[in-house]
Amino acid sequence: MIRRIVAYKENFTNFYKKQDSKTQVKIEYVLDLVRYEKQVPAKFFKYLESSDGIYEIRVITTFKSIRILCFFDEDRLVVLTNCFLKKSQKTPAKEIKSAERLKKEYLQEKYGGI
Repeated sequence: MIRRIVAYKENFTNFYKKQDSKTQVKIEYVLDLVRYEKQVPAKFFKYLESSDGIYEIRVITTFKSIRILCFFDEDRLVVLTNCFLKKSQKTPAKEIKSAERLKKEYLQEKYGGI
């Protein structure tokens, strides 16, 4: 395993549980790419420019396009913050802001306000 993935708070878990089994399998497939591939294709994992260290994990199914926002803690730990169904070309600013807020909370909890 190249990277470890953890979910921060309940956002990802709640979203995941609401998906049908085929969608859950797709999500797991893409998360395994992030875990095990040294170089994850941008089609599945992309840095969001103009964000504070937020990345987007992309899960595309026949009927929906799912985005899971995350960040790195240290080198090999990916922290999942929030997820949503993407309905437009651009990632909504409110989702990015939410991920940045959760990242800040996580880092304060873990490192005591760095």
